[in-house]
Amino acid sequence: MGVDVAFWIFAILGVIAAIGVVAVKNLFRAALSLVLCFFTVAGIYGSLSADFMAIAQVLVYMGAISVLIIFAVMLTKDVRSGNPFNRAWPWAFVVCAALMGLLIFVFQDTSWGTIDASQVEAVNTVTEGESTTGAIAGSIFDKDSGFLLPFEISAALILAAVIGAIALVRDK
Repeated sequence: MGVDVAFWIFAILGVIAAIGVVAVKNLFRAALSLVLCFFTVAGIYGSLSADFMAIAQVLVYMGAISVLIIFAVMLTKDVRSGNPFNRAWPWAFVVCAALMGLLIFVFQDTSWGTIDASQVEAVNTVTEGESTTGAIAGSIFDKDSGFLLPFEISAALILAAVIGAIALVRDK
């Protein structure tokens, strides 16, 4: 009962925060509303017993992406004036509605692949109230799963991106 109430509280707050991101004219307050939206998504994951996803949401989105967005907003020249009203919003609405219709059509018309039972087996053995992090790590980093090499490649790509970013912004 309490988990259901927490889920709905986070869901309602998340919708309000998402509306605040696009409705607030002050760019800094919109960024803070986005941080609140990220927090509510982490709360929803936590109420659904997806502890790994909740922690990843807090670390990656609330910790890294939010700080990056707030720094970008603070480094802009004219934060106080906010976002000017755009006269092209009806056209933007039409384009967004068309893209949404296209996405719905594609999602309904696509035959989606399924995950093998062997990959889900480790996660299904987790009982209620037990952490899913160990089961997820075991299924990803198992020698037979085939996910270890892509994980290492993505780590090398992220390292290369960080080194490239440092090389671009350092003083000459």
